[in-house]
Amino acid sequence: MSKINIFALGGLNEKGKNMYVVEVNNDIFIFEAGLKYASDDLLGIDYIIPSFDYLVENKDRIIGLFITHGHDEQMGAIADLISYIPDIKIYAGKFTLEIIKQDLEEENLKANLIEITAHKKLDFKENSIFPIQVSHALPDSFLYVLNTNDGAIVFTGNYVFDPTMTGPYKTDIGKLAYIGKQNVLCLMSESLYSMNAGFTSPKHLAGDLFTETLIKNPNRILCNIFGSQIYRIQELLTAVSNTKRNIVIMGKNLEKIILKSIDMGFIKFDKKRIKNIHHVNDEGIVVIISNEKEKPYSSLKRILRKSDKFITLNENDTVVIASPIYEGIELTSTKIFDDIAKIGSKLVILSKEFLSPHASREDILMMINLMQPKYFMPVNGEYRNQVEAANAAKIIGYNSSNILLKLNGQVASFKDGKLIDSNRTVKVDDIFIDGKDNSDIGDLVLKDRELLVDNGIVIVTSTIDKQTKKILANPLIVTKGFVYVKENIDLIKEAEKISLKILQDNVKGHYIDYNKVKIGIRDSLGKYFYRETECKPMIIVVMQEV
Repeated sequence: MSKINIFALGGLNEKGKNMYVVEVNNDIFIFEAGLKYASDDLLGIDYIIPSFDYLVENKDRIIGLFITHGHDEQMGAIADLISYIPDIKIYAGKFTLEIIKQDLEEENLKANLIEITAHKKLDFKENSIFPIQVSHALPDSFLYVLNTNDGAIVFTGNYVFDPTMTGPYKTDIGKLAYIGKQNVLCLMSESLYSMNAGFTSPKHLAGDLFTETLIKNPNRILCNIFGSQIYRIQELLTAVSNTKRNIVIMGKNLEKIILKSIDMGFIKFDKKRIKNIHHVNDEGIVVIISNEKEKPYSSLKRILRKSDKFITLNENDTVVIASPIYEGIELTSTKIFDDIAKIGSKLVILSKEFLSPHASREDILMMINLMQPKYFMPVNGEYRNQVEAANAAKIIGYNSSNILLKLNGQVASFKDGKLIDSNRTVKVDDIFIDGKDNSDIGDLVLKDRELLVDNGIVIVTSTIDKQTKKILANPLIVTKGFVYVKENIDLIKEAEKISLKILQDNVKGHYIDYNKVKIGIRDSLGKYFYRETECKPMIIVVMQEV
């Protein structure tokens, strides 16, 4: 019999940053290592990842990291993770590994990558992992079954039930039903779309919209799409195939993904109709553009700024936004759309009626019915989504005592196949990543950035004789983003007088306590500026000795 602990380091009560840990006795199985895109108010932050402290402290017990598919929310933190645990084994399907390799190459990193195949069991001593193919935006998307002595732990990843998605996108319902008859202890199902009634299919299909757009707009079309949305890219290319148009792919990473997908048979399209960048201004060309990692609309922004050396948007163009507008970047999206409208280009946006291939309420209920788990744990969603998924389970007879609603760090413990009240928690945290630095930026840096945005900066400079300590240049004030100097000369002059008095008061012969001067000037000017303007600018004092 086993002692099992299940908890999340990220992914509960949030969208993205997915990382779930299942401990079976002494063994640790990790599912997903995702990032979360930074919202507009996190100034200068590129993305957010979970803290890996618990994993680092217990790295000798880790069996492996299992990735369901190649979206950033599921695998975007792998490069950061292997900087802490370089030898961690990473298991994923063939196509998912291609995306991981591409990300790691950009960072000049190597990892212990192990390719796995759907429906082939992996044995780990007393436990085993069985991957099952499910339908999602990417081929080779897996659901994982962790078999233990006390029953199976099923982690769904992202999925939909759609019989029209075939081949590498097909869900093997027969395998799911078989697992459901083998004693499932706990089902961990995504809950992001649990508030949507019915099945997601066919609301996630955009092929008809692409076809209509191509027919109605004979001129150049720019389509902004996530490079990881392979199924949607296939829908676009299928629509293009039914016309005489050619395509241009902008961006090396996007081009690599699409060409690799064609070579691997995951995308069907005539490569002869893919033209190089010099055809970007051809009549009727379809230009596929994508975002750079963790930077929403980065390519479109560059085009709108007229800083792209290959393409300039004009009033005859049509821009198709084929990627979802996720929470937190609505302001950025709105500004982009306004800028496109000002140029006069036609704008086609996938409305909220077009869903991403995530499980809606009926998909979740179907998964529960197939799995017949003893316990149900909604994951991968905001808390309201988790609650709605729990409510759906109650409709089909599940008691509250068998539904696990948890937050990041809260542990669900099982002993001999029964839920026990352990009240155990694991320390969790958000790590803010800025640029290439994978260390935590921290709340203090963010507060400084917010302060600069809201109130600006004031720099006080003065020059002192190094030997005699005489004041060679009285304090001079420079401001950025605080007040318009020409209209506030009296305010600036008074601030300079306050600074000079504090400096003079601290000159004692041939000695000056510079630390006391800086603190005094910051405190006095801070109070003065707030009294006069109700603003609190960042104040920096620079004392030079010559």
